[in-house]
Amino acid sequence: MKAFLASAARARWPLPALIALGFAIAILSQYQPIFSGYAQIVLITIGINIILCASLNLVNGYMGEFSVGHAGFMSLGAYTSAVFTTKWLPDLPALFPVAVVFGGAIAALIGFLLALLSFKTRGDYLAIITLAFLMIVKSTWENIPYVGGPAGLLGVDKMTTLPWTLFWVVITILVIRNLIYSKFGRAIIAIREDEIAANAMGVRVREAKILAFVVSSFFGGVAGALYAHLNFINPKYFDIVKSTEILVMVYLGGISSLGGSILGAIIFTFLLNALEPLGYWRMVILSALLIALMLFRPRGIMGLRELPWFLPRRELFAKGVVPLAPKKT
Repeated sequence: MKAFLASAARARWPLPALIALGFAIAILSQYQPIFSGYAQIVLITIGINIILCASLNLVNGYMGEFSVGHAGFMSLGAYTSAVFTTKWLPDLPALFPVAVVFGGAIAALIGFLLALLSFKTRGDYLAIITLAFLMIVKSTWENIPYVGGPAGLLGVDKMTTLPWTLFWVVITILVIRNLIYSKFGRAIIAIREDEIAANAMGVRVREAKILAFVVSSFFGGVAGALYAHLNFINPKYFDIVKSTEILVMVYLGGISSLGGSILGAIIFTFLLNALEPLGYWRMVILSALLIALMLFRPRGIMGLRELPWFLPRRELFAKGVVPLAPKKT
């Protein structure tokens, strides 16, 4: 196993090559019928779920808190970006990336304000606050006629494509990966291990928590913006059921693992589509799966483990997998 990790870690080129191949196939699929319409929707949904899973993993996995309101940030990104492209600057597809960033920024701003209030408390209070936040956001969309009220927002152009989805998946993984292995990332992980000890050692606990929460909220909003321009959006979609789905993905793939987030999103999306004929019973089955995970494998499939390609060389050196610097020939 160690030899395999060493060979995989030394060969850094396969990951960029796979990403380049993925972009080539995604772009080509826009001009050639490589995938059916249904297959494209499934692949885009997997990408959106990866963004949701990785961003929530930053808070629930790496930081060790428990947020249940991620669907609220998703809805903020979905509605604000949809309003941007349908009401403020319609008929301008070139501004779709701006709309996605705008949706993520609004979600990050609300996340920052919520974090200022939430992280004055400790323990399970974050779960209660984020649940209340989710209910407030959902009720707000239902009572604003400007965005369609309970009927949802109509006329949103389908601008989310495979290349754009893959682009945002790569950006999400890259930003969260670099954050985790930065100075603030060490602080975030220290908070998970022992918040009191981290505070005593000089870690700026509240600042690290707020930063992680804001980054998580931003990418939750990005995922919502991508979803809004793929499907019809309705306030009922962004409820506790959607938050539960994201939680299942996180704990299925594994906490504190970007590779686990990718794996969890892929497995969950395929399960969700396979169980679709069962109707509402599929959520009973998926919720039971979450309970089973908490009982028998609380860390998930790849909990606290990472793919070698996502680890910096110093981490691989600490594990004894590779030398600190490449050998000179």
